[in-house]
Amino acid sequence: MQSRKRQKKPSWLKKSLPKGSDYQRVKGLLSNAGLHTVCQEANCPNMFECFSKNTSTFMILGSECTRNCRFCNVACGIPLPVDPDEPARVARAALDLNLTYVVVTSVTRDDLEDGGAAHFAETIHALKSTLPGNPKVEVLIPDFQGNVEALKIVLSANPDVLNHNIETVPSLYYRARPEADYQQSLDLLRNAKAINISIPAKSGIMVGLGETIKELEQTMKDLFHHGCDIITIGQYLQPTREHLEVQKYYSPEEFKLLEQKARQIGFKKVAAGPFVRSSYNAQDLFEA
Repeated sequence: MQSRKRQKKPSWLKKSLPKGSDYQRVKGLLSNAGLHTVCQEANCPNMFECFSKNTSTFMILGSECTRNCRFCNVACGIPLPVDPDEPARVARAALDLNLTYVVVTSVTRDDLEDGGAAHFAETIHALKSTLPGNPKVEVLIPDFQGNVEALKIVLSANPDVLNHNIETVPSLYYRARPEADYQQSLDLLRNAKAINISIPAKSGIMVGLGETIKELEQTMKDLFHHGCDIITIGQYLQPTREHLEVQKYYSPEEFKLLEQKARQIGFKKVAAGPFVRSSYNAQDLFEA
Protein backbone atom coordinates (compact mmCIF):
# COMPACT_ATOMS: atom_id res chain seq x y z
CA MET A 1 0.00 0.00 0.00
CA GLN A 2 1.33 3.41 -0.94
CA SER A 3 1.97 5.67 2.04
CA ARG A 4 0.07 8.93 2.41
CA LYS A 5 1.90 11.94 1.05
CA ARG A 6 3.39 14.01 3.86
CA GLN A 7 1.72 17.36 4.41
CA LYS A 8 3.69 20.48 3.67
CA LYS A 9 4.25 22.76 6.64
CA PRO A 10 2.14 25.91 6.43
CA SER A 11 3.67 29.37 6.44
CA TRP A 12 2.87 30.07 10.09
CA LEU A 13 5.18 27.24 11.17
CA LYS A 14 8.26 28.87 9.67
CA LYS A 15 10.50 30.42 12.29
CA SER A 16 13.53 32.66 11.82
CA LEU A 17 16.62 31.94 13.87
CA PRO A 18 17.59 34.52 16.48
CA LYS A 19 20.81 36.46 16.13
CA GLY A 20 23.51 37.03 18.71
CA SER A 21 25.99 35.09 20.80
CA ASP A 22 23.71 34.04 23.68
CA TYR A 23 22.61 30.86 21.90
CA GLN A 24 26.15 29.53 21.58
CA ARG A 25 26.97 30.61 25.13
CA VAL A 26 24.04 28.71 26.61
CA LYS A 27 24.73 25.65 24.47
CA GLY A 28 28.40 25.67 25.53
CA LEU A 29 27.56 26.15 29.20
CA LEU A 30 25.19 23.17 29.21
CA SER A 31 27.67 21.00 27.32
CA ASN A 32 30.53 21.85 29.67
CA ALA A 33 28.33 21.08 32.68
CA GLY A 34 27.44 17.67 31.24
CA LEU A 35 23.74 18.51 31.32
CA HIS A 36 20.88 17.52 29.06
CA THR A 37 17.98 19.71 28.00
CA VAL A 38 14.67 18.60 26.59
CA CYS A 39 15.16 21.44 24.10
CA GLN A 40 18.01 19.55 22.45
CA GLU A 41 16.94 15.95 23.07
CA ALA A 42 13.42 16.48 21.74
CA ASN A 43 14.57 18.80 18.93
CA CYS A 44 12.19 21.53 20.09
CA PRO A 45 11.38 24.20 17.46
CA ASN A 46 11.77 26.90 20.13
CA MET A 47 15.30 25.86 21.14
CA PHE A 48 17.15 28.67 19.32
CA GLU A 49 14.76 31.29 20.66
CA CYS A 50 14.92 30.04 24.25
CA PHE A 51 18.70 29.61 24.25
CA SER A 52 19.07 33.14 22.90
CA LYS A 53 16.97 34.36 25.86
CA ASN A 54 19.21 32.62 28.42
CA THR A 55 16.70 29.91 29.26
CA SER A 56 16.26 26.20 28.80
CA THR A 57 14.39 23.25 30.26
CA PHE A 58 16.79 20.99 32.14
CA MET A 59 16.31 17.27 31.59
CA ILE A 60 17.54 15.17 34.51
CA LEU A 61 18.02 11.41 35.01
CA GLY A 62 19.99 10.96 31.80
CA SER A 63 19.10 11.04 28.12
CA GLU A 64 17.77 7.48 27.66
CA CYS A 65 14.06 6.92 28.25
CA THR A 66 12.60 3.57 29.26
CA ARG A 67 9.52 4.21 27.12
CA ASN A 68 9.22 4.63 23.37
CA CYS A 69 6.40 7.07 22.71
CA ARG A 70 5.86 7.37 18.97
CA PHE A 71 5.69 11.17 18.98
CA CYS A 72 8.83 11.86 21.00
CA ASN A 73 12.38 12.35 19.75
CA VAL A 74 14.04 11.51 23.09
CA ALA A 75 16.07 8.31 22.73
CA CYS A 76 14.72 5.07 24.15
CA GLY A 77 17.23 2.60 25.61
CA ILE A 78 18.92 1.27 28.72
CA PRO A 79 19.52 4.26 31.02
CA LEU A 80 22.71 4.90 32.97
CA PRO A 81 22.75 4.93 36.79
CA VAL A 82 21.44 8.08 38.45
CA ASP A 83 24.14 10.76 38.76
CA PRO A 84 24.09 12.06 42.38
CA ASP A 85 25.94 15.24 41.40
CA GLU A 86 23.43 16.23 38.73
CA PRO A 87 21.13 18.36 40.97
CA ALA A 88 24.09 20.54 42.02
CA ARG A 89 25.22 20.92 38.38
CA VAL A 90 21.73 21.96 37.33
CA ALA A 91 21.67 24.57 40.10
CA ARG A 92 25.08 25.93 39.13
CA ALA A 93 24.04 26.17 35.47
CA ALA A 94 20.83 27.96 36.42
CA LEU A 95 22.89 30.37 38.52
CA ASP A 96 25.28 31.00 35.60
CA LEU A 97 22.28 31.71 33.36
CA ASN A 98 20.86 34.15 35.91
CA LEU A 99 17.55 32.28 35.90
CA THR A 100 14.78 33.23 38.29
CA TYR A 101 12.33 30.65 36.89
CA VAL A 102 13.61 27.15 36.19
CA VAL A 103 11.84 24.27 34.47
CA VAL A 104 13.05 20.74 35.20
CA THR A 105 11.84 17.63 33.41
CA SER A 106 13.18 14.11 32.91
CA VAL A 107 13.10 11.02 30.82
CA THR A 108 10.77 8.33 32.14
CA ARG A 109 12.67 5.96 34.43
CA ASP A 110 10.48 2.91 34.96
CA ASP A 111 13.62 1.06 36.03
CA LEU A 112 13.78 3.03 39.29
CA GLU A 113 11.61 2.12 42.26
CA ASP A 114 10.45 5.70 42.75
CA GLY A 115 10.66 6.64 39.05
CA GLY A 116 13.29 9.25 39.89
CA ALA A 117 11.09 11.18 42.34
CA ALA A 118 13.85 11.60 44.96
CA HIS A 119 16.18 12.97 42.28
CA PHE A 120 13.52 15.53 41.31
CA ALA A 121 13.21 16.56 44.97
CA GLU A 122 16.97 16.91 45.33
CA THR A 123 17.11 19.07 42.20
CA ILE A 124 14.36 21.34 43.50
CA HIS A 125 16.18 21.71 46.84
CA ALA A 126 19.48 22.44 45.06
CA LEU A 127 17.92 25.15 42.91
CA LYS A 128 16.10 26.86 45.75
CA SER A 129 19.17 26.83 47.99
CA THR A 130 21.58 28.01 45.26
CA LEU A 131 19.70 30.70 43.35
CA PRO A 132 19.36 34.10 45.02
CA GLY A 133 16.08 35.68 45.99
CA ASN A 134 12.92 33.66 45.61
CA PRO A 135 13.45 31.44 42.55
CA LYS A 136 10.52 29.59 41.06
CA VAL A 137 10.88 25.95 40.05
CA GLU A 138 8.45 24.15 37.74
CA VAL A 139 8.77 20.40 37.40
CA LEU A 140 7.43 18.44 34.44
CA ILE A 141 7.21 14.90 35.76
CA PRO A 142 6.46 11.46 34.29
CA ASP A 143 3.55 9.41 35.63
CA PHE A 144 5.67 7.38 38.10
CA GLN A 145 3.47 4.43 37.07
CA GLY A 146 0.79 5.76 39.38
CA ASN A 147 3.02 5.64 42.48
CA VAL A 148 1.43 8.15 44.87
CA GLU A 149 4.32 7.89 47.35
CA ALA A 150 6.70 8.98 44.59
CA LEU A 151 4.44 11.94 43.84
CA LYS A 152 4.49 12.88 47.53
CA ILE A 153 8.30 12.93 47.47
CA VAL A 154 8.33 15.49 44.65
CA LEU A 155 5.64 17.65 46.21
CA SER A 156 7.40 17.60 49.59
CA ALA A 157 10.18 19.65 47.97
CA ASN A 158 7.62 22.41 47.27
CA PRO A 159 7.92 23.03 43.53
CA ASP A 160 6.07 26.14 42.42
CA VAL A 161 4.28 24.30 39.59
CA LEU A 162 3.62 20.55 39.19
CA ASN A 163 3.36 19.76 35.48
CA HIS A 164 2.38 16.45 33.90
CA ASN A 165 1.37 16.27 30.26
CA ILE A 166 -1.72 14.35 29.20
CA GLU A 167 -0.31 14.74 25.63
CA THR A 168 -3.32 13.59 23.59
CA VAL A 169 -6.91 12.33 23.67
CA PRO A 170 -7.63 8.83 25.05
CA SER A 171 -8.51 7.28 21.68
CA LEU A 172 -4.97 7.98 20.41
CA TYR A 173 -3.04 6.61 23.40
CA TYR A 174 -2.60 3.21 21.77
CA ARG A 175 -0.77 4.90 18.89
CA ALA A 176 1.05 7.75 20.60
CA ARG A 177 1.60 6.57 24.19
CA PRO A 178 1.15 2.77 24.23
CA GLU A 179 3.04 2.41 27.53
CA ALA A 180 1.05 5.10 29.31
CA ASP A 181 -2.51 5.28 30.62
CA TYR A 182 -4.87 8.21 30.17
CA GLN A 183 -6.72 7.76 33.47
CA GLN A 184 -3.45 7.27 35.34
CA SER A 185 -2.25 10.66 34.13
CA LEU A 186 -5.52 12.28 35.19
CA ASP A 187 -5.29 10.59 38.58
CA LEU A 188 -1.77 11.97 39.05
CA LEU A 189 -3.09 15.52 38.71
CA ARG A 190 -6.00 14.83 41.07
CA ASN A 191 -3.67 13.23 43.61
CA ALA A 192 -1.27 16.17 43.38
CA LYS A 193 -4.05 18.59 44.34
CA ALA A 194 -5.16 16.28 47.15
CA ILE A 195 -1.62 16.18 48.55
CA ASN A 196 -0.98 19.94 48.29
CA ILE A 197 -3.81 22.06 46.96
CA SER A 198 -1.66 25.22 46.98
CA ILE A 199 0.73 24.00 44.24
CA PRO A 200 -0.67 24.80 40.76
CA ALA A 201 -1.16 21.76 38.52
CA LYS A 202 -0.38 22.08 34.83
CA SER A 203 -0.77 19.88 31.77
CA GLY A 204 -0.24 20.01 28.03
CA ILE A 205 -1.93 18.72 24.89
CA MET A 206 -0.42 18.39 21.43
CA VAL A 207 -2.80 18.55 18.48
CA GLY A 208 -2.55 17.26 14.94
CA LEU A 209 -2.47 13.51 15.55
CA GLY A 210 -5.98 12.87 14.27
CA GLU A 211 -8.10 13.91 17.25
CA THR A 212 -11.45 15.65 16.89
CA ILE A 213 -12.45 18.98 18.42
CA LYS A 214 -15.05 17.14 20.49
CA GLU A 215 -12.33 14.85 21.86
CA LEU A 216 -10.12 17.83 22.67
CA GLU A 217 -12.97 19.51 24.53
CA GLN A 218 -13.58 16.37 26.59
CA THR A 219 -9.89 16.03 27.41
CA MET A 220 -9.77 19.65 28.55
CA LYS A 221 -12.85 19.03 30.72
CA ASP A 222 -11.23 15.88 32.15
CA LEU A 223 -8.11 17.86 33.04
CA PHE A 224 -10.06 20.70 34.63
CA HIS A 225 -12.21 18.36 36.72
CA HIS A 226 -9.10 16.50 37.95
CA GLY A 227 -7.58 19.68 39.35
CA CYS A 228 -5.53 21.04 36.46
CA ASP A 229 -5.07 24.82 36.77
CA ILE A 230 -2.85 25.66 33.77
CA ILE A 231 -3.09 24.22 30.26
CA THR A 232 -0.92 24.45 27.16
CA ILE A 233 -2.00 23.44 23.66
CA GLY A 234 0.51 23.19 20.80
CA GLN A 235 1.00 21.72 17.35
CA TYR A 236 2.55 18.27 17.06
CA LEU A 237 5.49 18.26 14.65
CA GLN A 238 6.92 15.00 13.34
CA PRO A 239 10.56 14.79 14.53
CA THR A 240 11.66 12.11 12.01
CA ARG A 241 10.11 9.84 9.39
CA GLU A 242 10.05 7.06 11.98
CA HIS A 243 7.63 8.99 14.19
CA LEU A 244 3.88 9.47 13.84
CA GLU A 245 2.88 11.59 10.88
CA VAL A 246 1.06 14.88 11.30
CA GLN A 247 -2.60 14.43 10.39
CA LYS A 248 -3.53 18.11 10.56
CA TYR A 249 -1.85 21.48 10.95
CA TYR A 250 -4.02 23.74 13.06
CA SER A 251 -4.16 27.39 12.01
CA PRO A 252 -3.52 30.26 14.45
CA GLU A 253 -7.27 30.98 14.29
CA GLU A 254 -8.07 27.41 15.31
CA PHE A 255 -5.71 27.72 18.26
CA LYS A 256 -7.54 30.87 19.33
CA LEU A 257 -10.77 28.86 19.22
CA LEU A 258 -9.23 26.14 21.38
CA GLU A 259 -8.06 28.77 23.86
CA GLN A 260 -11.59 30.17 24.02
CA LYS A 261 -13.00 26.70 24.67
CA ALA A 262 -10.46 26.11 27.45
CA ARG A 263 -11.42 29.38 29.12
CA GLN A 264 -15.13 28.55 28.78
CA ILE A 265 -14.44 25.28 30.59
CA GLY A 266 -12.90 27.26 33.44
CA PHE A 267 -9.16 27.51 32.83
CA LYS A 268 -7.76 30.89 33.86
CA LYS A 269 -4.26 30.31 32.49
CA VAL A 270 -4.09 29.05 28.90
CA ALA A 271 -1.38 29.09 26.25
CA ALA A 272 -2.44 27.87 22.81
CA GLY A 273 -0.57 28.27 19.54
CA PRO A 274 1.43 26.46 16.86
CA PHE A 275 4.74 26.74 18.72
CA VAL A 276 3.41 26.40 22.26
CA ARG A 277 5.11 23.67 24.26
CA SER A 278 4.59 22.69 27.87
CA SER A 279 7.57 24.67 29.14
CA TYR A 280 7.65 27.40 26.48
CA ASN A 281 7.41 30.84 28.14
CA ALA A 282 6.51 29.00 31.34
CA GLN A 283 7.33 31.97 33.54
CA ASP A 284 5.02 34.28 31.59
CA LEU A 285 2.15 31.80 31.90
CA PHE A 286 2.81 31.27 35.62
CA GLU A 287 2.74 35.01 36.26
CA ALA A 288 -0.24 35.72 34.01
